[in-house]
Amino acid sequence: MKFDIPIGRQYPAFESHQHRQSPSSEAFFKKKKLRTLTIFFTAAALYTASAIMTGFTAWNALTGIPRGLYWLVRNFFPSAQSISVLPLIFKTSLHTAVIAITASTTAFCVACIAAVAGSQTTGRFRVLRIVCSGAASFFRNIPLPAWSILLLLSFKQNAVTGFLALFFITAGHLTRAFTEIIDSHAEESYTALEAAGVSYIPIIIHGVLPNVLPLFISWLLYAIETNVRDSALIGILTGTGIGFLFNLYFKSFRYPEAGLIICVLTILVLCIDSISNRVRRILL
Repeated sequence: MKFDIPIGRQYPAFESHQHRQSPSSEAFFKKKKLRTLTIFFTAAALYTASAIMTGFTAWNALTGIPRGLYWLVRNFFPSAQSISVLPLIFKTSLHTAVIAITASTTAFCVACIAAVAGSQTTGRFRVLRIVCSGAASFFRNIPLPAWSILLLLSFKQNAVTGFLALFFITAGHLTRAFTEIIDSHAEESYTALEAAGVSYIPIIIHGVLPNVLPLFISWLLYAIETNVRDSALIGILTGTGIGFLFNLYFKSFRYPEAGLIICVLTILVLCIDSISNRVRRILL
């Protein structure tokens, strides 16, 4: 059988297909380029307008950073005289850290119960789900300084003020996070055990919690790290703990002692962060 295929022949169908694809490809890249330019010029316009309204200049900010760091190191660097108050600073820092850890663990326990009751997967009563979700939103959406001031007016200057401020906002955040974790990681196991005829409490204990508990503990460790840092701010606002001591030294112009507090808090937070990372690697 003989096949006569002319060499160099052009195929109109293939050629027309190429011509049909080329304009669409060009339009796609033009659209992408236009989108990128739009985002860039929008950001530039917003920066320019904000700089004009506030009198901000990037050059002054960049040149002011070295001067600020030099002043900070020169004035806040701990001196030999400031070492004499190190035992007091260390003791107060540990006391503040213990309060932060206690508030975090208490909020963790409450958030576990509220998340199970308020989850779309494990919550059995619609009214209870709404109450848990609303309470979590209320607690976490009030800023930490506002909680501190409100509780200061009620409980005055004592450790309970800082504990409750950390507890309320941590419970709100953890409840929201735990609810989402249960809905995304435990729905299949809960449905399977419920279909098998297992009662509610054994499903929660043996089916739901083993799946989500490592993630819960990871969030607890993160909350502890955050609350240890935030406890200094609470102390400044409420006049308790290491924050009160820092504010006292700062307002008395005893900057080396205030710098020593910053160093102790930094070392304390780094130690907690290191322990948290090791625990996370074991669990996850």
